[in-house]
Amino acid sequence: MTLTLRNIIPIIKANWIGQNDVAVIDAISIDSRSLQNGENTLFFAISGPNNDGHSYIEELIGKDVKHFVVTHIPENATGKANFLVVENTLEALQKFASYYRSLFDFPIIGITGSNGKTIIKEWLNFLLSPDYNIIRSPKSYNSQVGVPLSILGINEKHNLGIFEAGISTVNEMEKLQKIIRPTIGILSNIGTAHDEGFPSVAEKIKEKLKLFTSVNVLILNKNKTINAFVNQKIKTFSWCSDDKSADVYITKKNIGDLTELQVTYKEDTFPIIIPFQDQASVENAIHCMMVMLYFGYNHKVIQTRMAQLYPVEMRLKVKNGINNCTIIDDSYSSDFQSLKIALDFLEHQKQHKKKTLILSDIFQSGLNNEELYSQVSQLIISNKITRVIGIGETISQYKNKFINSVTFKNVAEFANAFEQLNFENETILVKGARDFHFEEIVSMLEEKTHETVLEINLNAVSHNLNFFKSKLAPKTKMMVMVKAFGYGNGGFEIAKLLEHHKVDYLGVAFADEGISLKSAGISVPIMVMNPETTSFSAIIQHNLEPEIYSIKGLKAFLKIAEQKKLKNYPIHIKIDTGMHRLGFEEENLAELISILKSNETIQIKSILSHMATSDDLKHDAFAQSQIALFEKLSAQLLSELKIKPIRHILNTSGISNYPDAQYDMVRLGIGLYGISNDEEEQKYLENVGTLKSVISQIRTIDQGESVGYGRRFIAEKETKIATIPIGYADGIRRSWGNGVGYVVINNKQAKIVGSICMDMLMVDVTNIDCKEGNSVIIFGENPSVNHMAKQLNTIPYEILTSISQRVKRVFFRE
Repeated sequence: MTLTLRNIIPIIKANWIGQNDVAVIDAISIDSRSLQNGENTLFFAISGPNNDGHSYIEELIGKDVKHFVVTHIPENATGKANFLVVENTLEALQKFASYYRSLFDFPIIGITGSNGKTIIKEWLNFLLSPDYNIIRSPKSYNSQVGVPLSILGINEKHNLGIFEAGISTVNEMEKLQKIIRPTIGILSNIGTAHDEGFPSVAEKIKEKLKLFTSVNVLILNKNKTINAFVNQKIKTFSWCSDDKSADVYITKKNIGDLTELQVTYKEDTFPIIIPFQDQASVENAIHCMMVMLYFGYNHKVIQTRMAQLYPVEMRLKVKNGINNCTIIDDSYSSDFQSLKIALDFLEHQKQHKKKTLILSDIFQSGLNNEELYSQVSQLIISNKITRVIGIGETISQYKNKFINSVTFKNVAEFANAFEQLNFENETILVKGARDFHFEEIVSMLEEKTHETVLEINLNAVSHNLNFFKSKLAPKTKMMVMVKAFGYGNGGFEIAKLLEHHKVDYLGVAFADEGISLKSAGISVPIMVMNPETTSFSAIIQHNLEPEIYSIKGLKAFLKIAEQKKLKNYPIHIKIDTGMHRLGFEEENLAELISILKSNETIQIKSILSHMATSDDLKHDAFAQSQIALFEKLSAQLLSELKIKPIRHILNTSGISNYPDAQYDMVRLGIGLYGISNDEEEQKYLENVGTLKSVISQIRTIDQGESVGYGRRFIAEKETKIATIPIGYADGIRRSWGNGVGYVVINNKQAKIVGSICMDMLMVDVTNIDCKEGNSVIIFGENPSVNHMAKQLNTIPYEILTSISQRVKRVFFRE
């Protein structure tokens, strides 16, 4: 569907300022970093609390983007592009999406609830795709921005839509309803997610039900609480397991690892087997079955397809690969919209210049194959992909559309040629439809390590960063600490994400950490907090910026800088205001000023100090004295040297407890990783790292038998013991064992028994339904790192930074 600026201007009620209102628009973007932006892109400059799309307009014009929806035209962009000026760019995007939705007339399924939305959407896509050409929300695009972007993916060939809608507070769903306009509604499970955004559970239910004001039918689990709020004019199609008055009555029983549903609908009762037992999956599967019943599918088709349901992987994962490769695992879906998202993610997370795409046949694009693979080719070119490996009968027919490509009919052919493909020093996006079993390709490419992994949630990192940004004055800069391997969470990957969010500085402890980041392509300025004099040459070579904290260190750095004939090289002056760890003291200032006055080889980029008690308000008087001394000494430097550097003293807890001392910049550390010593603040942070392992073996021991070294655990009765392959060499302290700590298996706590070994620990699973190979959570949401630290009489920093490098880090984005 071709639209021009002239078509769009009245839709979003814009004031047009430019030279060409008949320009054709074929793409919508809100991401300035996407390589898919081009001359026919309309860029909406969305303004949020911590980011403003207007600040990227000049950069985008330099990349041939010519059309912008803005609230104002930046001075340096006047006359250089077409501008559609509106009062609110997000509302303009939503208006445009609402209009675009009105151009299509086919069934739209709208899904909301607290949990299960994405899984229901993906399962419905699987169940219905043999019979429909489906457009659906990519990944979890269910927000005020994600929904309109999802809707704008519709084309003329689609004949069924499945879109999810997520809200976090009141007065949001009405906007999403106008965009999605579902004809069929599904209300999934109502849980505790986002409870803090609503005055009560009742208000939360009423807000979610606003999505269904104009549906032909609403599918839901019959429930007295929810039914009380459903508009009686809305036709419902309900199911229930304890109320036979529901439209569909269901009973459940477990059969091995499966669940058998006995479904009574109208006059018929028939069985359905689903390959899950957990309550959430069973409930999500029932909602999908209800849609099939509503669509009139016969029992046999429902039975056959429901039995094939599978676990949904909703995350893009970054993994270490063989031969210094990085793997981005998106091996469970292959559609055009999610390919665009995955390619953007590849660019943001690339660790090598060489970028490889392994791609299966693409399904449900709504386009004919010639047009589809032409568009895929353009995507690949714009994203500067180095080589393409296609797998599938169809993509093999269009091999000539891709530069530097090789294709295979199936994964078996790829496996036979694997050694000749020479994967080395590249970032590889593995993107395939589930039927192609691309998990086998990931397994071939993945670096083999033991089964314990630390999963890092990049969405949570972004959330926590924005939470602390929201506490800052508009002009306050942000430095983020990525020292100690990103507090144990991974240095480069976190740094890459922070660069993506345009933080002002990164902080590392030692030069080698900064060199590693610079060598990997990080361009954000990096401050080395504890540089050794022997590292100064390497610091200069890699454009790092040293913190200088002593006369001796200053003279050593100046000597090297003069030898290299540097001019205005950035350094950072550390003042000791009471921490008494590193820094110039007041009596050093005269000599410091004397040296600096006569030297042009360096430039004082910032003056900083470090607070000792910002996390404990019992020491407020001492903290205030540090701030006062910092003000006095830094002001003296500014005055006598006639300079205007960045000043900063606040760390994570200082950001929250001493907002008046923000100065020009703050330093965010442990808070980025979801840790706060303030219980109230902790509620607003998201867990970043989840340490997981598996059950290696289960055995039953008799009363009186012991477990582990030193027989520190003696069974008082017959006990079932599970062995987990993680120990103190992986960073789990021995003092966490012998009944002090626990792990979580199938949502139940399993006490650690006996001594923690170097590579293993043992837990009591007597009352837990589990088997070998089941997942085990060592820490994450429960137990939290804060809880572990409190029990062990230490601090969360020590828990996080102790996790060994032999534990594989897996990064993912929801």
